[in-house]
Amino acid sequence: MKALKPLLMSGKEVLPLVEGGKGIAVSNGQSSGAWAAAGGVGTFSGVNADTYDADGNPVPQVYRTRTRRERHEELIAYGIQGGITQARIAHETSNGQGRLHVNVLWEMGGAEPILEGILEGAKGLVHGVTCGAGMPYRVAEIAVRHGIYYYPIVSSARAFRALWLRAYNKHADLLGGVVYEDPWLAGGHNGLSNSEDPQTPEDPYPRVAALRQMMNSFGLSQTPIIMAGGVWWLSEWEHWLDNPEIGPVAFQFGTRPLLTQESPISDAWKRKLLTLQPGDVYLNRFSPTGFYSSAVRNPFLEDLRLRSERQVAFATEPVGELTEEFAIGPRGRPVYLTRADKEHAEGWMTQGFTTALKTPDTTLVFVTPENARAILKDQVDCMGCLSACAFSNWSQNEEGTTGRRADPRSFCIQKTLQNISHSEDCEHQLMFAGHNAYRFAQDPWYRDGFVPSVKQLVDRIATGQ
Repeated sequence: MKALKPLLMSGKEVLPLVEGGKGIAVSNGQSSGAWAAAGGVGTFSGVNADTYDADGNPVPQVYRTRTRRERHEELIAYGIQGGITQARIAHETSNGQGRLHVNVLWEMGGAEPILEGILEGAKGLVHGVTCGAGMPYRVAEIAVRHGIYYYPIVSSARAFRALWLRAYNKHADLLGGVVYEDPWLAGGHNGLSNSEDPQTPEDPYPRVAALRQMMNSFGLSQTPIIMAGGVWWLSEWEHWLDNPEIGPVAFQFGTRPLLTQESPISDAWKRKLLTLQPGDVYLNRFSPTGFYSSAVRNPFLEDLRLRSERQVAFATEPVGELTEEFAIGPRGRPVYLTRADKEHAEGWMTQGFTTALKTPDTTLVFVTPENARAILKDQVDCMGCLSACAFSNWSQNEEGTTGRRADPRSFCIQKTLQNISHSEDCEHQLMFAGHNAYRFAQDPWYRDGFVPSVKQLVDRIATGQ
């Protein structure tokens, strides 16, 4: 394979290898600092990052106030404190090597004050900010205020064009790079547009070439593109190196750093990664963000899938084919279903799914009373971890609500990501991963459960494999 050439990123020549920033407590200061120490770009998560007690144990993020708005302020305070903590750890661990970036999601609750707070409290320790999950127009202004580089995450040339014309053209000097995240293969939330088929992946090469062509037209020919999603062996991407159609390029790894000695995820999660098979990671649309996301098939996702299948349309008055009366709720209030759907509903009731919950789409989903209580409690306990949440109907606007009914077909993403990050349970929680995660089981390097250090992984990747 062609030798990897150093690339200028965030003001320093580094290996063109970037650690992808994964969410709650999964990319932390230890893992990102080790990646930077190996000569690449380490990325710690600024999404509800951990702080620690005197014994080095993560401090549980417990919400003590009564209202969603008050809990939202608690969440912001936790996020700032945790981000500063992880920035300091990353800085110390890096030994002054590589570069350190913080990753935030634009659609997370309190994204702007959290990012501002982290950068102010960790002044001089962070060299760049990576931001996706939405259209982060204002991230450039924040980065410029703090004198660091910014790296928007996009999944198409069209998305970058909108960002450039609206905001980034005013702050071109600190645009450190553009992350192209493959919307079919990347882990976590994916940037599929309504015009793209989730079942028909597209080759990233022409999409990235189109992005480069557009960037060149804006005078950004030397600004790197960071390819994210689906990257495993660099030997499979050799034709991208020294290629004028692609230009300066780096490669981002999100899933592979999970299986390292410095990775903070549980041993159960690491063992699970070594067993995955093709198809075990799949695109779904259960996330309360409304985005598609890629996660590992497990009982948690299976429950969500089956919950949505136990769903029927209803009306409050007879209309069209919705003529069959059906009683719901403790008071037995009548709604009207089609004849076939009434038979389905009665069948689900006999299986124990006796509670019907209304959705924003004038449908009912049938769950057990136990699940109904858990769903309603999670909705009530909402702390505003997203800018807008379909599950709880929270919004960080003045009204504090999306204006729609809370959606029981979704879930509390903050709760499950905190649980999987701080326990051994990876079967009954949301487990994000890229679609190439099955390659852990196929890659001979991981034979017999081998777990490398971050340095060993970076060195291995640099060889092409």
